[in-house]
Amino acid sequence: MPASNALDDLRALGAYRGFTKLALARFISNLGNGITPIALSFGVLGLPNGSASQLSLVLGSQMVPLLLFMLFGGVIGDRYKRNKIVGGSDILGSAFVLVSASSFIFGFVSIPLLCAMGALFGVLNALWWPAFSGVLPEILPKEQLQRGNSVIGLLTNFGYTAGALVGGILVAFAGSGWALAVDAFSFFIAGVLVWSIDLPKIIRDESGTMFHQLVVGWREFIARKWVVSVVIAFTFINLAYESTIGVLGPLATKESGYGPREWSLVLAVSTVGMIITGLVLLKVRLTKPLVYGITPMLLMATWIFSITFSADIWIPIIVAFFAGVAIEIFYVAWSTSMQHNIPEEAYSRVVSYDALGSYALAPLGLIFIGPLAEQIGTKNALYILAALVFVAAIGALSVREVRQVRNEA
Repeated sequence: MPASNALDDLRALGAYRGFTKLALARFISNLGNGITPIALSFGVLGLPNGSASQLSLVLGSQMVPLLLFMLFGGVIGDRYKRNKIVGGSDILGSAFVLVSASSFIFGFVSIPLLCAMGALFGVLNALWWPAFSGVLPEILPKEQLQRGNSVIGLLTNFGYTAGALVGGILVAFAGSGWALAVDAFSFFIAGVLVWSIDLPKIIRDESGTMFHQLVVGWREFIARKWVVSVVIAFTFINLAYESTIGVLGPLATKESGYGPREWSLVLAVSTVGMIITGLVLLKVRLTKPLVYGITPMLLMATWIFSITFSADIWIPIIVAFFAGVAIEIFYVAWSTSMQHNIPEEAYSRVVSYDALGSYALAPLGLIFIGPLAEQIGTKNALYILAALVFVAAIGALSVREVRQVRNEA
């Protein structure tokens, strides 16, 4: 699939007001997002007495407030302009990332400080997440949503790949602080771009208390068995993925005698898989979106298992490509299915329940996977996570309503 086709799609979608700014913002933001996992993981592990347990604590500190405030973020996303919420969260978040960066650069870094900045960023992310997924349906008509999600995914992945490659080099030669400073700058620029989008005015239901709005969102959420089933499955899949990306992957790489450059290559190859898949999905319509979206998660289980062979680093690097394929297919299939089948007026609230459920156990995974690996060994912990992904994916596919989802134009 030639890259020119993607450019043609980008030009065509750019005719819709705000799409180009949104797409560019995702590219810029993910340049930084590709850097952060490497910078933070190896930054913490490189501290005096840095350990897997401390890394788990730092990563978990962001995830806990993210989940605690997610439902309120959903209500806010259905009440106010979503692009202002997204842009404002990115701009404020850049300040917290800059504090973490400065602590490494100027030598006052500590685990409590990193946890505090992570917690504040997690609160902002709880506002950002439900609002962001509702911006694209306000820009594009339904028949363009799969193409739009594919293009956004492509640019996101291009940015992440570049960030992961640059991140490994930055951390190795300049240190984690300067790498995080680049991430902070990318958040600020992306936030300004999204804030400046001029979205059409939509009449929103602002009646009732916040609790009432949450109840309405809950009813919309549980009314769809396919949504609930996939969310339950991804409670466990995301636990495994976040624990692998955040803790066990860098830990296994370090234990095998490698460092940030090699782990950044693993992440970059995964994103190359996402990019190629995104190009294909620009032209291929997913007739059974969730069947095609969830089945490749079996490749994710295979990738987690492959990290146990990280002494031969090329094994997880190669298999990471197929993990990227799985992630991209699911992202496009799930986003498009939600945007097609969830009422716009309750969309952010349903997404907030989706995110809350999908990541409900991720903080526990991040917090406890480090100590678990120290007790039973990194390889045994990876075996457990790979099995968890496999069972969860099969469980979701066994639900008839999941297999029957279609996206009508």
